[in-house]
Amino acid sequence: EVQLVESGGGSVQTGGSLRLSCVVSGYGARTLSVAWFRQYPSKAREGLGSIDADGTKTYDESVSDRFTIFRDNDKNTVYLQMSNLKPEDTALYYCAAGRTGLMQRVLDRGASAADFWGQGTQVTVSS
Repeated sequence: EVQLVESGGGSVQTGGSLRLSCVVSGYGARTLSVAWFRQYPSKAREGLGSIDADGTKTYDESVSDRFTIFRDNDKNTVYLQMSNLKPEDTALYYCAAGRTGLMQRVLDRGASAADFWGQGTQVTVSS
């Protein structure tokens, strides 16, 4: 089975930056689309965007341009780069994987469209 391991969360002051990492392993991992999600307390997980195996990126229209997704296939890692962080960015962040077209399915159906999930990593932005 495909496995995803997240890291890079933590506490940062307003205006700071964080880079979240998602290491993807398992059969066919490099062929998968990988998406990032955000979950506020007592709220549903929200899809932020995804990157396909060929590097094609898709973002939800609500996502700030302060967030960028990229991948390094040599390291089997997908990243979420977050800059100029704000307190409202405080949330639990997850990565997830699925076959090509994942983000469109997430936009249509929600987070349940993803097939494989990481454990989540907490981001806390203080004033």
